[in-house]
Amino acid sequence: MRIYEVAAGILWNGSEVLIARRQSGDHQGGRWEFPGGKRHRGESIADCLRREMLEEVGIEVEVGPLWRALTHVYPDRRVSLYFHFCDLLHGTPTPIQCDELRWIEPAQLRDHQFVEGDLPVLPDLARDLIARVG
Repeated sequence: MRIYEVAAGILWNGSEVLIARRQSGDHQGGRWEFPGGKRHRGESIADCLRREMLEEVGIEVEVGPLWRALTHVYPDRRVSLYFHFCDLLHGTPTPIQCDELRWIEPAQLRDHQFVEGDLPVLPDLARDLIARVG
């Protein structure tokens, strides 16, 4: 079984969070996720997230502290996910290595078909983001 460590960025603009639709040929293709990607050997999770945000959506971010971590087991792989809030430093999110980007309100998270690994965090994330607005 393949094992991956994945950094996921939660980019919040004060009222909406950025989500990305995976490319159709990728694992769980066509589903939504938070931008990020696989950690390279010798790379920290924060460095991975900075690199992946630049490669996938063309932005430079400041990586905040770890918000949540979990492991999800698919039939052919195990994925350890590390979710960090990020602040946009430079650039405009552009779908470079994903099919589409959307800014959505927290209540809209449940209206999108997310990758299986992200599903456990969605209720807590919606609650935490709504609390940031209030």
